[in-house]
Amino acid sequence: MAYNEFAYFYDELNEAADYDALYQYVVSELTAHGVNDGLLADLGCGTGELTLMLSQAGYDVIGIDRSEEMLSVLREKADELDMTGKVLLLQQDLLQLDLYGTIRAAVSTFDTYNHIGPLENFEKAIANAAFFMEKDGVFVFDLNTPYKHAKVLGGQTFDLDAEDAVCHWTNQYDESSGRVDIHIEIREKETGDIWKEDFSEYSYPLPTVQALLDKYGFTVVRVSDGEDFGPVRPDGQRWIITAVKRYTQEEK
Repeated sequence: MAYNEFAYFYDELNEAADYDALYQYVVSELTAHGVNDGLLADLGCGTGELTLMLSQAGYDVIGIDRSEEMLSVLREKADELDMTGKVLLLQQDLLQLDLYGTIRAAVSTFDTYNHIGPLENFEKAIANAAFFMEKDGVFVFDLNTPYKHAKVLGGQTFDLDAEDAVCHWTNQYDESSGRVDIHIEIREKETGDIWKEDFSEYSYPLPTVQALLDKYGFTVVRVSDGEDFGPVRPDGQRWIITAVKRYTQEEK
């Protein structure tokens, strides 16, 4: 999916996100496996909070997202930080990923890979990331868990109130497919304008995720809770996975 009007309110509505903690965890995982610099792709970069933090840390970052609106917000942030041109931005679908060369690392956060689609799409997106990854390259990404889809989101409605907009968020869970269908309605407070968007998320059992990573040459070296970065819990709502590539595509 690609956020459209929602992109312009995303940061306000996602203000509870602890980007500093996420950044610290991601960088610690990258450096623990020897990636201190070099070319890094942020897959599904959104409005680019983490993208810009990683660029400021010295990585050569490619920000990739389907949504031109999301990338537009990211460009504005880069301009404000005097970082114009320091991050390469590509409007691409991760199912048609083309990085024109290899990368040392990739990151993907805030459940981008849940949005990719059913299992065959998820597998293709993993294969695409693997294709461009150097040997010993590091992939750090998160996923909403099946528990979150079934027990937290499924059948629930949420109302988010931000400074400039309110968001009414409804979820419908389909157990047979592991899919949550999501409808959001955003009302801008100043103008009263309303935007509606519909999209879906899919969840996958952790053993299935690990098996697919192994199939495409990744060794899973760590799985943590994606919110407190501690051990995985049965009622955890997000995983964050670190995987290291065993070979380059040419060596396979």
